Amino acid sequence: MRTELVSEPGHRARLNEDFASVGLPASGQGGSLVVLDGVTPPPSATGCLHSVPWYTARLGGALTELTVSLLDVPLSEALARAIARTAEAHADTCDLSHPRTPQATVVLARWSRDAVEYLVLSDSALLLQSPDGTITPVLDDRIARLPRSALATDAIVDATVRNKEDGFFTAAADPTVAARAVTGTVPRTEVRALAALTDGATRWVEKFREGDWADCFALVRKEGPQALVDQVRALELADTDRRFLGRSKTHDDATAVYVEL
Repeated sequence: MRTELVSEPGHRARLNEDFASVGLPASGQGGSLVVLDGVTPPPSATGCLHSVPWYTARLGGALTELTVSLLDVPLSEALARAIARTAEAHADTCDLSHPRTPQATVVLARWSRDAVEYLVLSDSALLLQSPDGTITPVLDDRIARLPRSALATDAIVDATVRNKEDGFFTAAADPTVAARAVTGTVPRTEVRALAALTDGATRWVEKFREGDWADCFALVRKEGPQALVDQVRALELADTDRRFLGRSKTHDDATAVYVEL
């Protein structure tokens, strides 16, 4: 098995709001990956005493544990339990009903000798490679289907559509959003490798149009996740006229995880 992981903050002076882990149980049977992209709040109150990195570390740690220790629990249930556990950790000090309470996008994958399970919530991406080389992207495209009037930047989306019907969903304080995730299971024999990317890394495809998902996966597989992030950073710096970035921030936290089964 080959695993590679890179996670870089958008700016050295700011904490990374992403989280990534690969869990490999001591039994040697299977494993899991967890990738979270913390949602950067606007410069106003969030109702919470804690930072986004605090939230993603708590949620990511719980998910890493649950996905490898409770193999009979579906990923959606593991996410619901992790959200509930994290909410309980600050319910006494924070207003968890605030629409800007710390939250994150989620990608989960778990593999055994028989199957590969996956879960995607919001705009991070999971790419599955079959034995014949075909790349299947697993995406939650609800943000992409929103009217442009609902979008401010790639970091700040109007609270009227966040965790709302006819909007999109993120992991925040309500465990029931886990049921809104894109989920599925495929036979282990149909997956040779997989990659999980936050939207800071998917810019290579979605903003700069350097290639499609298959091209992106090929880059990660051949040169490693760091090469993808390095290319994104170079493209961001070169886009001085904002042709591709538009109103988006110049640099975003970028995380990429590659697992070859």
